[in-house]
Amino acid sequence: MAKISGSDVTRLIIACEAGMGSSVMVAGQVRKALKGTNVHVSHSPVNLLKDENPDVVLCQRGLSGRAKQAVPGVPVIAFDMFLGDPAITKLIEDVKNGAEISDE
Repeated sequence: MAKISGSDVTRLIIACEAGMGSSVMVAGQVRKALKGTNVHVSHSPVNLLKDENPDVVLCQRGLSGRAKQAVPGVPVIAFDMFLGDPAITKLIEDVKNGAEISDE
């Protein structure tokens, strides 16, 4: 299980299959929610995650296994719905509150 304190997160990456689809929408949603923090939010294809040096990865559940392989030791938070998913909401709150973030 990978974990990090929300207060230590400076780089949050939304992983996607190819690079420009729904991850852009999720990145915008998360970026807006974390505005005013020191967290840089961006998106990246899952196969390029290791080059992004993320503190936390957020991705659709079907990609979580590949994301964990790409960046071992980095928390990978899986979500099911692109809008209104409780996992996304919890991650945002954990970052804002400095709570522990873990991928299991």
